[in-house]
Amino acid sequence: MSETSEPAFGGRRALPRNASNAAEDDLPTVELQGLVPRGVNLQDYLHVTNIHLFKERWDTNKMDHHTDKYENNKLIVRRGQSFFIQIDFNRPYDPRRDLFRVEYVIGRYPQENKGTYIPVPVVPELQRGKWGAKVVMRGDRSVRLSIQSSPECIVGKFRMYVAVWTPYGILRTSRNPETDTYILFNPWCEEDAVYLNDDKEREEYVLNDIGVIFYGDFNDIKSRSWSYGQFEDGILDACLYVMDKAQMDLSGRANPIKVSRVGSAMVNAKDDEGVLVGSWDNIYAYGVPPSAWTGSVDILLEYQSTKNPVQYGQCWVFAGVFNTFLRCLGIPARVVTNYFSAHDNNANLQMDIFLEEDGNVNSKLTKDSVWNYHCWNEAWMTRPDLPVGFGGWQVVDSTPQENSDGMYRCGPASVQAIKHGHICFQFDAPFVFAEVNSDLVYITAKKDGTHVVETVDTSHIGKLIVTKEVGGDGIKDITDTYKFQEGQEEERLALETALMYGAKKPLNTDGLLKSRSDVVMNFGVENAVLGRDFKLTITFQNNSPNRYTLSAYLSGNIVFYTGVSKTEFKKETFEVELEPMSFKKEEVLIQAGEYMGQLLEQAYLHFFVTARVNETKDVLAKQKSTVLTIPQLIIKVRGTRMVGSDMVVTVEFTNPLKETLRNVWIRLDGPGVMKPRRKMFREIQPNSTVQWEEVCRPWVSGRRKLIASMTSDSLRHVYGELDLQIQKRPSD
Repeated sequence: MSETSEPAFGGRRALPRNASNAAEDDLPTVELQGLVPRGVNLQDYLHVTNIHLFKERWDTNKMDHHTDKYENNKLIVRRGQSFFIQIDFNRPYDPRRDLFRVEYVIGRYPQENKGTYIPVPVVPELQRGKWGAKVVMRGDRSVRLSIQSSPECIVGKFRMYVAVWTPYGILRTSRNPETDTYILFNPWCEEDAVYLNDDKEREEYVLNDIGVIFYGDFNDIKSRSWSYGQFEDGILDACLYVMDKAQMDLSGRANPIKVSRVGSAMVNAKDDEGVLVGSWDNIYAYGVPPSAWTGSVDILLEYQSTKNPVQYGQCWVFAGVFNTFLRCLGIPARVVTNYFSAHDNNANLQMDIFLEEDGNVNSKLTKDSVWNYHCWNEAWMTRPDLPVGFGGWQVVDSTPQENSDGMYRCGPASVQAIKHGHICFQFDAPFVFAEVNSDLVYITAKKDGTHVVETVDTSHIGKLIVTKEVGGDGIKDITDTYKFQEGQEEERLALETALMYGAKKPLNTDGLLKSRSDVVMNFGVENAVLGRDFKLTITFQNNSPNRYTLSAYLSGNIVFYTGVSKTEFKKETFEVELEPMSFKKEEVLIQAGEYMGQLLEQAYLHFFVTARVNETKDVLAKQKSTVLTIPQLIIKVRGTRMVGSDMVVTVEFTNPLKETLRNVWIRLDGPGVMKPRRKMFREIQPNSTVQWEEVCRPWVSGRRKLIASMTSDSLRHVYGELDLQIQKRPSD
């Protein structure tokens, strides 16, 4: 197909790697097999005058292929499914003497055996699973074709040609960008590796461009909407650019396993100049704080236009952008949140928390961290590379946590394999298994250098795993897809299987759980509002006929949502006397002035209470996080909520704090309603209100959503949203 002056590239291949969808190499318009005899005019043969692709949103091609929502004027179809085109000729087409075929080409060095050059023959009948073109209608000087693509076709943007055979060679149409055709994965096609057989799930996991991401704390689950915007102008090209930037072979882009693995590496910028730079240090001077983003569109468009990683992201931002990438290409995907997610560098199913002899946490020895929550993605696909039964939902995680085969990426790992402990199957199953199954082990580091295991919590990690429900904004508990219930025989069997396949568990915790103290300690934190005082209540229950005295220690810390402590803001010790068979309650007041000055953006406070029973030397330990309630943005709309009609959107915020907010940015987004916008306010005085009005004109009907975020120097993670029902424009 292509000629090159250099016969070999590094002695390894005859052609360079075909790893860019954007790179082109035009096919010749004339391929002659020798000299044309005098007097023969090639123009006398069948000649293409025009090609119609029926690529408008309302045309049957886009409607049938569920691509009518893409804001893109090119033809977009899904593989394994037929579509229509019409070819106009300079004279009537005669199938007995005229021979032509359609050709699809991708990349710069097309080869038929690599699937990058696809000759589509005209056939009497289409065959499922094979490329072919059938004449379904003949006009005076035109033919209408039904073209069937292979369900294993490369996913990307193809160039299209029509080649006419003559006795002297091939006459081919010249390069025309208007006939470029995008081919995507097809969850509606049974032969496609991403086939999903439930229509409501396809509607949610492929076609829904607005999602809900859950965060906060297990005891105080919070949610925020996220604009995936996979159909917005330029996003499909941006997703193809991500694969180009990764220099991913075009021939590998037919395989959702490879595409999702490359995506998990490329959505983070670590080691490959990918989409997003991760930052967890609360300093975002040269970029946008992670909490300020309202969706993926701005991030992907900025990445494509600047060709540089975008600053900054944290786990829910990585997951949101990755979800856009997967859904845009046609792979069913959802964002998942794991509450109390273990991040343990050697994936040994054990999170060690070291205590001093007085019960305080030893931060030098405690290296493992428990994230209050962690977001990753699940992508739906078959796994022909694994034994039967491990297809379906696969964990893919683009947050840069662990190095996998030399790059920061994770997955796809079969959720079913993780549940049953089959962590030997690729990719990265041991790491995900540890994230949801580790034990929390409290160890006292004695002054003489010895370590004593005090207590083990087997149910803290992977406490709850959730995603958005299908067809609504509610929460769906999917914990049982990852693990059996604690104490079940199947759970023990899954753990033994994981250990057999190489998961490490340095400590046998079975015997340790049986020793229970006579004293039970617990504590609770009342609903805490940002900028106000609140109470923490510690309870002690003595279940024995003995009288006990306890030395208790409370530590309050400002923490990142990753569980890493920034600073201790509260330290209190107190003695407790417990009469036989008695109950006692201690209250501790937490004042706003103690935590406000050093608060991090997600307003997490972490409390650690330890108590030593002096008579028995038993150590009781409990820890809890609380998320302060943050004020919200209020969104209002005036005007007719109709496609093509002007609406006025107002965003309002009142500063509830006793301090002035400075460098305030408010962002507003609504897929199909308005493009992402932002506005800056230099400062907002205490108790004062700011308003921002924008005019927008919706272009998509149905259930829509406006999403707003606010960030400032001292207050972040402020959100607001408004559900809208946009009416269709009345027919003219």
